[in-house]
Order: sequence, then C-alpha cells, then structure tokens
Amino acid sequence: MPEFTKREKILLLLLAAVSILAAVSGYYALFEKSPDVAFRLENGPAVTVFQPTGDTAQDSAQPAKIVVHVAGAVERPGVYVLEEGRRVIDAIEAAGGCLSEADLASLNLARKLRDEDKLYVPQIGESPVTGNAGSNGGNAGVSSITDGRININTAGLEELDKLPGIGPALAQRIIDYRNQHGPFKSVEELKSVSGIGEKRFEELKNLVKVN
Repeated sequence: MPEFTKREKILLLLLAAVSILAAVSGYYALFEKSPDVAFRLENGPAVTVFQPTGDTAQDSAQPAKIVVHVAGAVERPGVYVLEEGRRVIDAIEAAGGCLSEADLASLNLARKLRDEDKLYVPQIGESPVTGNAGSNGGNAGVSSITDGRININTAGLEELDKLPGIGPALAQRIIDYRNQHGPFKSVEELKSVSGIGEKRFEELKNLVKVN
C-alpha cells in the first residue's frame, strides 16, 4: 500500500470534500422546486412565492353548501346543512330517516334540493303541506318560500290557495299548467293560466316568484 505524505493526505481530504459538495449541489439543482414568483418588499428581504400545484388547489376547494329545513314524519326534524346537489332522500337520511307512518310515495326522493328549501314528509293519508300532491310526487313536500314570496314552480295546492283571489280550483289550474308546460319561466306567464287576468295578476305579481 503506497505511503502518502501529510501534504498528500490533506489534498486528498480537500478533494473528497469538494466532490461531496459538488454532489449535494447537483442534487439540489436537479430536484429542488424553483420558485414561480419572487418579489422584494421595500427595505425588506426577498419573498419567494410558490404557485400551488393542481392537486393542492383542487384539495383546497370545498364543495358548496345548502341549508334545508326537514319537517314532518322524520326522526329528527330540523334545519340541516348539506352539500349542494343533494336530493330529497339525502335530507331525509340526514334527519335520521323517516318514521314508519311516513308516506314516501307522495315524494320525489330523487329531486335535487336547493338552498333554503323546506321538505315536509307527510304521514300516510295526509295531504302534503306543500308541493303538487297530484303529480306523483314531482315536487310534493318541497317548498321554496324564502323571502315571503311563493315560488309558483314548487308551491303546492295549499300554498297557492293562500294567495289573494286564488281558491282551490284556480290553484289546481296553476299546478295543471305547470305539469303540462313545464316550470314557469317568468311571473308574467301566470296570465296564461285560465282564470288569471290582468287585474288578478296585478294582485299576485309581488307575492310570487320563479327560480
């Protein structure tokens, strides 16, 4: 084995240290994420800003929430916060499920809920408080009275009957029109319902709404 002088040993140690430093520098140069944006505050140190990756941005996005009121034949009636896009069945499950006497056949369990909806689950033999009881549960049990005005696209017979000049017969005609022609596109479309003329419409227009 060759003998090294003291000077040669020092040179070898320095060479090894330089090699290690070069390897570390090369690693950081290859793998360290470079900043996307850098700026300097006045009279302050430079500040580095990294743009979030697509996954991070997606993870930070929270689903929108809606608040609905569940009442009637459920275990825990009350107000519940659900994710946007949830349906009637989800609101019933959030309220602990329905009671044995609940009439689920009168409800459209697949209907999407909206913020501030009220869902009423009737008992068997009971007419739904809201919604169209004669539409096989299309909107039965779901009400969207949020600002004192009645939504004529979701209101049922009893809600419509409360409007001035609207009795049960005319309320049913509004529901029949809605079933035949689809949701009302504007409040003015009420005038297309037989029995609602200009005078009656003037009494109603500020009391109703559409979505």
